[in-house]
Amino acid sequence: MSIVKGSILGNSYIGAFATTNDRFTILSNAATMNEEKMVEEALGTEVARATVNGSGLVGVYTVANSNAIMVPEIMERHEIDMVKRAFPSIGVHVIRTSLNALKNNILANDRIAVINPEYSNKEEKEISDALGVETIRLSVGGFGTVGANNIITNKGLVLNNRASDEESERLKHLFKSISYSTANLGAASIGLCAIANSKGIVVGEDTTGFELARISEGLDLE
Repeated sequence: MSIVKGSILGNSYIGAFATTNDRFTILSNAATMNEEKMVEEALGTEVARATVNGSGLVGVYTVANSNAIMVPEIMERHEIDMVKRAFPSIGVHVIRTSLNALKNNILANDRIAVINPEYSNKEEKEISDALGVETIRLSVGGFGTVGANNIITNKGLVLNNRASDEESERLKHLFKSISYSTANLGAASIGLCAIANSKGIVVGEDTTGFELARISEGLDLE
């Protein structure tokens, strides 16, 4: 297991710049080669560069599991084609929605997607079908932006420390344990502070040792 503290483009909110699963990582095309190497080695995945409508915030706009990559309609055709060429074995699904910061609003692994309750029934079905998972509508700690404020992998789950007992009870049956934490010196937006899969994590360099221990425990990386 690899646990690394770092930054991308001098920013500790590194989850905004990448989307990952156990197979691959999509990284902002603005990241440096050293930052790409850091991500590749920590997560043990192939890395491809991308943009969304010219933005390097691919960790805000794209969400993926081992079944599919979901991208918003604002992503340009040539940008989508670059992702398809990089990962030809996985489908790329374009969704039209006003909640187009997909990874901020969808918390997904290979079994489940927790989604912002503001998604419509039609959008929920589209997310479920594309990612091939069960969906749960849920706010966590008062945040509908469940992807921005929580971390999930195929092995574990970390909820922001504002999560209620009722909210965590709805998810506990999916994992042997759930931890609660902040990151980057008290930030509740832990999903934007980290890039994680079953093999490792890169977390913002401002994250304290206590926060990192709690996150590693929940993701079973210790």
